Amino acid sequence: MPVYGTAAGKSLVEKFSKQHDWYQGITVTAPGFYAPQARQLRLKKVASTGNLDRLSQFKFKDISITNLEMETAAIYGMASLLGHQAISLNALIANRITGQFSSNPRASVDKLIELSLETLAS
Repeated sequence: MPVYGTAAGKSLVEKFSKQHDWYQGITVTAPGFYAPQARQLRLKKVASTGNLDRLSQFKFKDISITNLEMETAAIYGMASLLGHQAISLNALIANRITGQFSSNPRASVDKLIELSLETLAS
């Protein structure tokens, strides 16, 4: 399977880095929601956790993978094609490696939205 990489908009990364103590990491875009992200509902054997183990060990220039989802690649690709910059900001609410989940995911998402809007407006 081919692997592609792209970066967030440089000026956006700089802007967000200056405003707050944001944790920076790599987002991996999975080709699906359940099994490719090692999510399980009723079919326990379908989800593959082996990929999560490998991803958790990966580093690029001392930056670890901190997020696994399905949207960022499309957003970055479209932004690049249209000559725009994009950045992916994520509230990390589930750690699939350790099995830890946020006790209040809504508050984490709300805080991320507020801080993001404040940063963009400044």
